[in-house]
Amino acid sequence: MKFIETLKNVWKIEELRNRILLTLGMLLVYRFGAQVVLPGIDADMLAQFAGKFDGGGIGSLLNAFTGGAFANASVFALGIMPYISASIVVQLMQIAVPYLQKLQKEGESGRKKINQITRWLTIGICLVQAPSYLAGLPAMGVPAEAFVMGQSLMFYVSSVIILVTGTIFAMWLGEKITDKGIGNGISILIMVGIIANLPQSFAQEFVSRVMESNGGLIMILIELVIWFVIILLSIMLVMAVRKIPVQYARRTATGGFEKNIFGARQFIPLKLNASGVMPIIFAQAIMFVPSAVASLNDSDLSQSIQATFSDIFGFWYNLVFAILIIIFTYFYTAITVPTNKMADDLKRSGGFIPGIKPGSQTAEYLDRIMSQITLPGSIFLALIAIFPAFVVKLMGIQQGWALFYGGTSLLIMVGVAIDTMQQVNSYLLNRHYDGLMKSGKNRKAVA
Repeated sequence: MKFIETLKNVWKIEELRNRILLTLGMLLVYRFGAQVVLPGIDADMLAQFAGKFDGGGIGSLLNAFTGGAFANASVFALGIMPYISASIVVQLMQIAVPYLQKLQKEGESGRKKINQITRWLTIGICLVQAPSYLAGLPAMGVPAEAFVMGQSLMFYVSSVIILVTGTIFAMWLGEKITDKGIGNGISILIMVGIIANLPQSFAQEFVSRVMESNGGLIMILIELVIWFVIILLSIMLVMAVRKIPVQYARRTATGGFEKNIFGARQFIPLKLNASGVMPIIFAQAIMFVPSAVASLNDSDLSQSIQATFSDIFGFWYNLVFAILIIIFTYFYTAITVPTNKMADDLKRSGGFIPGIKPGSQTAEYLDRIMSQITLPGSIFLALIAIFPAFVVKLMGIQQGWALFYGGTSLLIMVGVAIDTMQQVNSYLLNRHYDGLMKSGKNRKAVA
């Protein structure tokens, strides 16, 4: 089989093989740490607490991103999310803070300083989240008997240190995977945490459908078909681009002989979803606020708001969620796609868009095109984000399994899978093998 032959070629490349093995080793360490319970907490008494997140709710989302570590009260309970939050804050601050803007223009040295700022901010966020997580354990269902030595000051101090260290260690694992492994390490850690819940969620759905005669194997088959369709649509959303033709008056290419190319035409690829999953993450963070604020008051209105925004499969939650995603998609695209810089770079390189004058008119044209393609992209993104609510309400799918039908979980899995395949593909092509999507024969070169 061609696929088996391609895998053999992947294994033949020593550098690629070592990177894959290192990545798998790092992921194994991360998954092991997610099962190590904090000292001072009885692991046997956490079963009821962990079961609290098998269904829907905000807690199930947090538990999904940490691969069950949140419910296990493990040393990796905070996961990699504080680092993601710090990265988002630093990225937004680069728009308004001149110092960060200056660092951004300094190349590799500036990038290292920005990474260092992000790491320190991660520690600051952890120092806020860790005590909050520990204080909230009893309210979330952990019995008092589970705290072996009680909730003393010593327990809080030691647990906070361990939780902060766990997040920093997870961040280090992600950076090492990026440098010496395959793909974006932070994204891979999140994806592995999400996939860790997949077998259990599917098993619960299988038992519900087959063992309890709630639709049988036919419903399982229908669900899997719908799931694969949503995955294909997500791939289309991630990969879709609008190609803007660019023409150069003259370009000289030097190879084995000098060759002049007149009117060589290229393209500027503008992504349909240039913001990735960030609008969903932003919107998700905002959706936590109403429930948290309402919990501070005991009035009927506050309880109603808390109930509404705690049901992640409810109508009003998903309506507000979808609107916020569309808004944040426009916002994040506007700050991450520098149309003015693109126009200036194009002008300096001697290129132009046919029919459009270089300079400000080119920037306005690119901005207009981005606005036009962002609208369908944002709507499509919002629909995928709220699709789990549709399958729960219309098909009666288990809430834990429904989370894999859309939202951040699915888009992260799709995005990371595509990125990893592209990384492996580049190694194969550099060693003169066909890529992952073609046959694996050697193109008459030494691997």
